[in-house]
Amino acid sequence: MTYLDTFPPGVHGLTSQEFSRLQSRVIEPYHQALAESQIDGFTDALLRQVYLPLVAALANAVKSKNGTLVVGVNGAQGAGKTTLCRLLQLLITVGFDLHVASFSIDDLYRTHDERCRLGRAVHPLLKTRGVPGTHDVRMGMQLLADLKNRRRAQPVAIPAFEKARDDRAPRSTWREVQAPIDLILFEGWCVGAVPEQPAELVRPINVLEAEEDAEGIWRRYVNTQLAGDYARLFAEIDLLIMLEIPGMDSVFAWRGLQEKKLAEQTPATHAARIMDDQALRRFIMHYERLTRHMLAEMPARADLVLRLDPSHQVDAVRINHWPANF
Repeated sequence: MTYLDTFPPGVHGLTSQEFSRLQSRVIEPYHQALAESQIDGFTDALLRQVYLPLVAALANAVKSKNGTLVVGVNGAQGAGKTTLCRLLQLLITVGFDLHVASFSIDDLYRTHDERCRLGRAVHPLLKTRGVPGTHDVRMGMQLLADLKNRRRAQPVAIPAFEKARDDRAPRSTWREVQAPIDLILFEGWCVGAVPEQPAELVRPINVLEAEEDAEGIWRRYVNTQLAGDYARLFAEIDLLIMLEIPGMDSVFAWRGLQEKKLAEQTPATHAARIMDDQALRRFIMHYERLTRHMLAEMPARADLVLRLDPSHQVDAVRINHWPANF
């Protein structure tokens, strides 16, 4: 770690003694979670300097919110959003005894058949999951509403998507959480994204756009989705955290590692769905335009930014704004 800003005490609200007690309470579960999940790079120093102040700040925000706090976690493919949310959920649950639910925008992907129909009706590139327009936003809005319902205790099913099959998982396999929820972690590569200006859509930015979207139908459709249904979904977010990556080269390297891990966990019957390097490069081109757009504008807009270096380590923290109340 080359440089690390510190959280202002007013954000996390902990005295030195409270901070020490919090660290003592979570250190063993933290180490156990890292070992069980074989997670690298999350040191005790990172816990003290970043994640404990962050979870304390989130707990403070929960107290000031009259209802469930929704935190969006944005980051390009392979940035580590799922790992971060897993550890934040653990630390907040153990450290502050809050009820936390976490899900990904990937859980909201439309079914394979739905995307095929969309591809026929609008543009063939919409058959490929990922970009705005390929998620079931209505399902996401209903999920948030169910998780935020504080009138009575009830189980809420979290949708799941099987990437190896490229289809939604059977409902019988969805995990359940018990509402009401104090804090929702909503993560995803395009969570919190805003549309580009129409003039920026004219020129293709890669081979995929130049050869398969020469008229710009696909990218204009995606942009329109961001300005409509997705804007309403993202408006439910109270605080936005961004994992800022060094650039697009990191997306390919880190997403490639994810694909290798997925291959190791996938039955041979579904192995054809796993991408080799050539397929992965083409797949990432679907995400490139919006990823570059977010890297250009979101670091100045997100409530909190965790900057990652090329070795995948946090090397800076920036708080743009952190509301004292909601």
